[in-house]
Amino acid sequence: MKYQVQVEISLKKGMLNPEASTIQRALALLDYEVEDTATVEIVKFTLEAANPDVAREEVVQMCERLLCNPVIHDYQIQMEAAGD
Repeated sequence: MKYQVQVEISLKKGMLNPEASTIQRALALLDYEVEDTATVEIVKFTLEAANPDVAREEVVQMCERLLCNPVIHDYQIQMEAAGD
């Protein structure tokens, strides 16, 4: 069965985020008030697996081995069955 997967990767709370800080300063220069900014990377792909549990475990392995650094990143997985 095929699954549509979306992984959202962000820095863990308390980690410095220079990109978000730069965005916040730029918005302030444009007279926009923003209290908090964060950046999130979104990775989307289709995965084929025997069942949802196997698919989720494969995505977790992808995240922890390749897509992010589990020491500094958090990730959220969204997955749904894809039409064949």
